[in-house]
Amino acid sequence: MSQQPNKQRHLITVTNPRSPVSEAFRALRTNIDFSSIDEQIQIIMVTSSGPEEGKSTVTANLAAAYAQADKKVLLIDGDLRKPTAHKTFSLSNRYGLSSLLSQQADLNEVIQESGVPNLYLMTSGPIPPNPAEMMASNRMSTVLQELRQQFDVILFDTPPLLAVTDAQIVASKSDGVIMVVSYGKVKRDIAVKAKANLDRVGAKMLGVVLNNVKRKASEGYYYYYYGN
Repeated sequence: MSQQPNKQRHLITVTNPRSPVSEAFRALRTNIDFSSIDEQIQIIMVTSSGPEEGKSTVTANLAAAYAQADKKVLLIDGDLRKPTAHKTFSLSNRYGLSSLLSQQADLNEVIQESGVPNLYLMTSGPIPPNPAEMMASNRMSTVLQELRQQFDVILFDTPPLLAVTDAQIVASKSDGVIMVVSYGKVKRDIAVKAKANLDRVGAKMLGVVLNNVKRKASEGYYYYYYGN
């Protein structure tokens, strides 16, 4: 499949790879790679404390940054309540993660080419009545083990931490977690509470992405801070 940057309007790493924002995503990728010396960080969950903090946009751009580094990357839309990845990449959501977990589709049927070289997408699939139970299932664990054999990096976009329990469940199955925080929108105590939910399930916190900070009027509206 050929690149379709006009359809991938949120992927600044694809449409403008030399921009300061794209460089920030590459720096984030590098920091993640060096964040663990003894253990491989392969499955990375991206979440936020609340809605509309930009986590899905961050996940998609970080996935593209990994793909540009010649990694075979899978982006999983694990938000089985308000999925967006299929819209970002202009792909069908007829079959996806929910179809796979409910055994209505096979693995090869739910992995699609994204239009970005080296980057593949597993959309959410039809919205199920029991998202949390699906995430906690043995089937989910088995699927992730299979995917580890096929991809270098797996990025898992999940619902906000304080909204539902889905993200906490996925965190326990991931190698590390990144939390996206929208600058000036989320109060500190809310973010701290969200992190406490991750600590409760023994998640490995890789860092925080501070989103929507303007440095200069001439630059884009993202700026990312990475740290433990």
